[in-house]
Amino acid sequence: MPNLAFAGLVDGGWRDLAFEPFRHGVAVHWLLKGGPVEPSVAVLRYQPGAGVPRHRHAGLETIVVLEGIQSDDNGDYPAGSVILNPVGSEHSVWTKDGCVVLIQWDLPVIFLGETK
Repeated sequence: MPNLAFAGLVDGGWRDLAFEPFRHGVAVHWLLKGGPVEPSVAVLRYQPGAGVPRHRHAGLETIVVLEGIQSDDNGDYPAGSVILNPVGSEHSVWTKDGCVVLIQWDLPVIFLGETK
């Protein structure tokens, strides 16, 4: 597979992307959609008040906040923040006023206490 490049993405280019539903209140644009044992990269757009339930990281997760403020059990992260969630870490995520993040997962997360 050739490399993938997304010029201007972090400077607002994400606004031109087409998003699809991901979780309640969260939309996704996949930049690279991996499988169950492959990395994925996406832009997530959270509506005000949206969140993701508590989960554990099976692989490294890297987040760059592009707009707004994302919060988790450890703090609040305004635009420009970079968050690294190492293997084995657990948290839930939310936003009061909405946010947009660039996110990379080495492996899919494991949701805790959520039934299918």
